[in-house]
Parts: sequence; C-alpha cells; structure tokens
Amino acid sequence: MEHITLLLAIVVVTALVFDFTNGFHDTANAMATTISTGALKPKTAVAMSAVLNLIGAFLSVEVAKTISGGIVNEDGLRTEVIFAALVGAILWNLLTWLLGLPSSSSHALFGGLIGAAVMSAGWSSINGGTVVTKVLLPAIAAPLVAGIAAMLATRLTYRINRNVTDPNQLKSTAKGYRAGQIASAGLVSLAHGTNDAQKTMGIITLALVTSGVLAPGSNPPLWVIVSAGVAIALGTYLGGWRIIRTMGKGLTDLRPPQGFAAQTSAATVILASSHLGFSLSTTQSCSGAVMGAGLGRKGGVVRWSTATRMFVAWGLTLPAAGLVGAAAEFLTKQGTWGIAVTAILLVGGSFAIWLASRRQPVDHTNVNDADGDDEPQGIVTTAIAAVQPPPVGVPAADLITTIPASAPDDPARPPAKV
Repeated sequence: MEHITLLLAIVVVTALVFDFTNGFHDTANAMATTISTGALKPKTAVAMSAVLNLIGAFLSVEVAKTISGGIVNEDGLRTEVIFAALVGAILWNLLTWLLGLPSSSSHALFGGLIGAAVMSAGWSSINGGTVVTKVLLPAIAAPLVAGIAAMLATRLTYRINRNVTDPNQLKSTAKGYRAGQIASAGLVSLAHGTNDAQKTMGIITLALVTSGVLAPGSNPPLWVIVSAGVAIALGTYLGGWRIIRTMGKGLTDLRPPQGFAAQTSAATVILASSHLGFSLSTTQSCSGAVMGAGLGRKGGVVRWSTATRMFVAWGLTLPAAGLVGAAAEFLTKQGTWGIAVTAILLVGGSFAIWLASRRQPVDHTNVNDADGDDEPQGIVTTAIAAVQPPPVGVPAADLITTIPASAPDDPARPPAKV
C-alpha cells in the first residue's frame, strides 16, 4: 500500500466507481423477473441481491486473473491506460442505463481496455486469442445456451402441471414457484457477484501490476476483493430501476414458473463460466434466459422491437466503449493536464446523464408500470380477436337491430308479396 501514487489512487477509485455502476446497471439480471412477477417487493429484492453480490465476490478469482493477465500484455502498459479504459466503460454504462438498455458492463470494460491499450501501444498489446476464446465466443454462446435451457425448462414445467385443475393445488403450486423464484434469484445474485465483481478486482490488480506494486501474475489482494465486493453491493442496493423495467416488462410478460426457469438457467450458465475463467456477460445470459422463458410458454410472446434495440446495444458496446477509451487515452498521453481534462469530462458527462434521467425518473414505486411503447400485436392475434364472437347472453350496449333493413331502392330487396 505504501507504493500507491496519486495517479494509482485515482485509478483505484475510478475502478470502484465503475464497479458501483456495474452493480446498479446489472441488478436487473438477478431481480427483474422476481420483481415483475411480484415474488418479492422491489426494495426487498435489491437488498437481498446486494448481500449475495457481496458474498459472491469472495468465491473465486479466476475471472480476475483472466482480466489482469490475459486480455492485454502487462509489459510496458501504463497506469494511465487503465484510467482511460475505465472512463470509456463508465460513460457507456451510464448512457445505456439512461436508455434502459441492458447492455453488458463486462463488454464495456473490455472495450474500454482494448481501445485504450491500442491507442497506447498498438494492436500488439492485445492478446487476440484470449479475447476470442474467453470474451467473444462466450458472448455468443451464453445467451443461446441460457435461452434454450430456459425455454425447455419452461415447457417442461407447464407440461408437468397441465393436468392440475384443483384451485387449492394451483394456489400451492404458485406459492412453490414464487419461493423457487426467490431462491433462483439469490443464486443469480451470487453468480453475478462471483463473475462481475471479479472484473473490477482484475482491473485494479492490473493497475497495481503496471505500477510495480504487485508482481505480474499475482492474485488480487484481500483489500481489493473486499472493496470490489462492497462497491458492487452498494450499487446493487440502489437498483437499476430503468433496466429492471425493461427486463421484467419490456421483453416479455413473465409468470412465476417462467421466472423460476429463466433465473435457474442463467445462474447455472454464469456459475459454470466463472469457475472456468470465462468472463461472460451476466446481462446477456439473463436476457437470453428471459427471452427463452417467454417463448417456452404457450401463448407467450417476446417483444422483438425491444429485443432488437437490446441486440444493437450489445453489438455497439465493445466498439463504442473502445472508441471512448481510445479518445481518453489520447488525452492522458498528453501529460498531467490531459489526465485532468479526462477526469473533468468523466465527471461532467456523468452528471449530465444523471440530470437527463431526472426528467422521467424510474424507481421502486413505478418500476412495474407499463412504459407506453408496447409492441403491437401480431397479425394472427389481431385477426383472431376481430372474429371472436361476444360472450353468450351479454348483449351489446348500443345494439339496436342485428340486421339493418334494406333501403327502398335497394335492388337486392325482394319484391313485396301482394
């Protein structure tokens, strides 16, 4: 600790700020379905998620080692590069939070780090093989695997309970699924802390290595693990209500069995990947699971307009954060004044985004309200609704005659009998 310079201290604090934004940005991953189905009250859900995120931070360091010694070459890497990378990641996190888009905080961090490193030392500073095998491939596979698993689990769940008609049994089954949702949401929170808190641990460890405080290949010190766990837990407790609304109500309408299937599938994928050192996106895993659960229920729908916006955000995250990180690194290379300007731009940009969010605030009191831009019904659903007969025995309020009389000069009118 005695070797920590002012610049390194700024980088550590900035990394913890990113960890904080990661917490409130990705709370939706764990708790959106639980909140939207009413299994837990919003504030209770985020409090439980915060505690389990903190616990999860202590379970593994494999992902942290992937980031601190895998994505970029440590040799010759300057501490300013890590600061620039964090600037790109934080600003992209805040922008997508403002828009309510569940983009990947992980990919924002990777994009910022890659962009800043390339600006500093060129493409040779990037370990392309690690980026492909432990970042890009998991990003494609994770939502697909979680989505297919959630769809199959949902279909199996409804098939098992298709013959249950007794009201008491139905009520007991619903309570059981709500309890299962709470347990599976806790598992997702634990997995989120295990995977995402480690990313901040890895970036702080990388900064300590570049500053000569730690030897290359070192594990994160205990104080790094504790501070990263606390930062992500505090961010989680605030609740990313805008993204929770999108995940819980914007993608599909979930029922407790679907929520249970989605959360269990996502947690399994995240925990397995964490122990293998794959730094996948919990956002993409959970989003894929939610869409799979929506497709798994008969009559369930996925709002593809919302999903399309989300896919676009996923695709833009790496390059957009990379460009901001590269621009920030260009400034920091100019010396002390460049670092100061970068810090001012980060604070000013973050404050401007926060002010914009106050125009239409979303919090625990209105997180389950409809956002007014639901996707229109498909043509088949609309056609069926148009031809469906009214209920038997319920006359229309304004019905005067069922068959209007023909006009006197109507040629189709039969001649009167004499």
